[in-house]
Amino acid sequence: MKTYSFENMLAWKEARILVKLVYTITKSFPKEEIYGLTSQIRRAAVSIASNLSEGSARITDADQKNFYKTAYSSAMESLNQAIISNDLEYLTDDQLVEFRLQLDKTTYLINQLRKGL
Repeated sequence: MKTYSFENMLAWKEARILVKLVYTITKSFPKEEIYGLTSQIRRAAVSIASNLSEGSARITDADQKNFYKTAYSSAMESLNQAIISNDLEYLTDDQLVEFRLQLDKTTYLINQLRKGL
């Protein structure tokens, strides 16, 4: 079976860990948020990994950089939603800290990709 380049990217691997964490912590969100914050934060987290993988397939550095920038933007969107979730007490302080630590790892690696182009 062929392995694609993005599957070797450390940033993509860390983004997958973040997605799994987001899905785990949002399982306990109120049912009325299924189409609200639960859906929003999940889509934003998945978007990080998706944009990293799509960017890796682009030929020009400028095109790749644009997708990595979008991945970083999705990371900031998911952070905003996590903070709001904490404000609404859907997310505990400890869960927010865990989320932020994983997000920091992921965004650091995204920035390294952007700088390398």
